[in-house]
Amino acid sequence: MPAHLSIKEIADSQAQLRRKKLVLFAFTLPLLLFVMLAFVAPIATMLYRSVYHPTVAQLIPQTLKQMQGWETQPDTLPDSDSLVTFALELKSLAGERRSGKLAEEINRVFPGASSLIKSTARKLKHLDEQEIIASQGTILLDSHKKWHNPALWHAIASAGEVWTSRYYLTALDLQLSPEGAIESRDTRIYLKLYWKSLRIALLITLLTAVLAFPLSYFLANASSAKANTLLVFVLLPFWTSLLVRTTSWIALLQTNGVVNSTLKVLGIIDQPLELLYTEFATVISMTHILLPFMVLPLYSVMKNIDPSYFRAALSLGAKPLPAFAKIYFPMTLPGLSAGALLVFIISIGYYITPALVGGTDGQMISNIIAFHMQSSNNWELAAALGSLLLVLILALYWLYDRMVGVNNIKLG
Repeated sequence: MPAHLSIKEIADSQAQLRRKKLVLFAFTLPLLLFVMLAFVAPIATMLYRSVYHPTVAQLIPQTLKQMQGWETQPDTLPDSDSLVTFALELKSLAGERRSGKLAEEINRVFPGASSLIKSTARKLKHLDEQEIIASQGTILLDSHKKWHNPALWHAIASAGEVWTSRYYLTALDLQLSPEGAIESRDTRIYLKLYWKSLRIALLITLLTAVLAFPLSYFLANASSAKANTLLVFVLLPFWTSLLVRTTSWIALLQTNGVVNSTLKVLGIIDQPLELLYTEFATVISMTHILLPFMVLPLYSVMKNIDPSYFRAALSLGAKPLPAFAKIYFPMTLPGLSAGALLVFIISIGYYITPALVGGTDGQMISNIIAFHMQSSNNWELAAALGSLLLVLILALYWLYDRMVGVNNIKLG
């Protein structure tokens, strides 16, 4: 700032600069609010729901309070006071028609507990409170032999934890033993689904890259009129409903669909192939749907590559294939990596298309997350699965960023 300016002029200049910053901030504020409401808040809520679960603690608070300190005794039942308190609270829940909710929550930790709790609640509903108190818990134990299982009571205590890592352990096919040690679950589902989703997403990314590269190269080197016409066909899927594109693949791949009928007419097969509701159906349909997301970044980069570089390499004696691999292909890597990242992130979180054409064999982890949110109402487990998927994507993005950064340094 010039030295001859007065203090007043300097103050006015700084005030004007502050006003400009406030105006710019006011223009960006709607976008910031939208990002907070549509992106940050849902993710924060998901992370919160994955560890916070007060439902059981709100249903049987006195029982959980009475059982404090007992959890360290893996092979014994809670004392009689705890049994009586639980029976009274279960009777109260039955009268309020909320015993089913408790049964549902306990059943997630201890499979088979749902019918036990519901049947016991029906029996206790018609008993007098004094009779339950006088029994010292024997009414509860005599109602079914499963109440003599200490593992069931540990499951109740575990389900009653307000802040818990249980859902993350379940999402990793792990569980806590009665002694508090982490151990593998008998049924291993989710890790296989994570690996399957990762494998399918990588395969789709590879297939879209293989298909999009020659197409983008042709578009980039074609005349403007021809390239614009072909780009319309590339963009045409964006103007068509996703549901329509997915159901068209059902028509193509079903048992009596176009593909099987054509192969039978040509005499290639005698019996229809099982194409629909398979992993193959998921891969081929999603490759078709996501292909434009690979074509557009590649085309935008190839269009700006000066063809004189390739011609110069040929004029200096290089053969076409080595010149293409060493000169042209490295310059397309920004578009290829951007398209690969875009396709991979979209495909690993897709669930509509796998749900419609993949069946059981072609479903991904996103379908299980949707199932727990829409059908089983286990939002906590869905939030834990979604959080781990988010961590996986961020880790892969970090790895991608490191690799691309190293390659850019080498190319530079």
